[in-house]
Amino acid sequence: MSDITHRVHGLADDVVSPDWPALHADEVALLLHRYPALGKPLSIRWHSPRPLSTAVLIDTDAGAAFVKRHHRLVRSVATLGEEHRFMAHLRAASMPIPEVIEDMDGQTAIAIGDWVYEIHAVADGTDLYRDAISWSPIVESGHARAAGHILATLHEAAAGYLADQRSTHILVARSELLAADDPAAALALQLADRPGLADYLRQRDWPTDLQRMLAPWHTTLSPRVAQQPVLWTHNDWHVSNLCWSDDGPNARVASVLDFGLSSRTFALFDLATAIERNAIAWLALEQGHGAVHADIASALIDGYREVRALSADDIHLLADLLPLVHVDFALSEVEYFHAVTGSRANADVAYDTFLLGHAAWFATPPGRTLLQAIRAQA
Repeated sequence: MSDITHRVHGLADDVVSPDWPALHADEVALLLHRYPALGKPLSIRWHSPRPLSTAVLIDTDAGAAFVKRHHRLVRSVATLGEEHRFMAHLRAASMPIPEVIEDMDGQTAIAIGDWVYEIHAVADGTDLYRDAISWSPIVESGHARAAGHILATLHEAAAGYLADQRSTHILVARSELLAADDPAAALALQLADRPGLADYLRQRDWPTDLQRMLAPWHTTLSPRVAQQPVLWTHNDWHVSNLCWSDDGPNARVASVLDFGLSSRTFALFDLATAIERNAIAWLALEQGHGAVHADIASALIDGYREVRALSADDIHLLADLLPLVHVDFALSEVEYFHAVTGSRANADVAYDTFLLGHAAWFATPPGRTLLQAIRAQA
């Protein structure tokens, strides 16, 4: 039964009823039978407002833990394992990532009925942006610099990770369409294995829409993307997925969270995603140039450069990526809303506002201003 008092972030800077029922104490207690080291649950301290899964912080008589639950149509034991193995590699390279806790059988992902669960140790640091909407810009340029620095550090740690690509497209950010000479043809080939997305796209003139969206940006982009060194990346680098040493303007990053969108892409893809997530007020575009936070984009780049060099060509590719870096993930959201939650309204938002609207915004004066500011960093 859903907890009617629990609300989650919507798609329009609002709060809405969740698609997934809240985690309840009895459900958590049943799960914890498989984790004897965690002790007995005492209470649920906090319900996450993130909408695509269900998560809580719990207190037990042995401490605290973070419990996250996915529907089996979104994540399986196998697809969660892909994330967990990447996280384990990064932790072994001294990245500050909370441990994924094993159950009594040594498993980090547990399937029970329609649900798949994972339990994490509580992250170190202060969750300054806990309530921030995922598309809201960073407040402090010092936080942006710190976020850029730790992102580059993660890329250094990921360099030796050689796993295959994710086995799912659902709510995963990928870059295959960007690298394709003909993205429409590449997408058409995917649809046989993505029946939910295919069903939605039958109702849209998607080849025409995709061609119109890609035309201003893609011709010179794909050959350069194809030359980028392959790297496993985070792909959801928003400050709400970071915990901090303190609440001051020069706080450092204490923990990195949420590898749900991670996949095999390339480093500049991840940095472009970080700029898209943190330097544009997507939910307040009516502000015009006020929605552009070029100082945050510059600080992210400056922080990144403290660890990893970026050439002039890198910076120009970074700017050229921004209008299209969202494409694969936007289509995965269309697929999720249409085929998993059954919301035509949300699928339309993902298609019209996210997939097409994000790219179109970069042709507006504010969008061009941001791209020019990034190119000026070369």
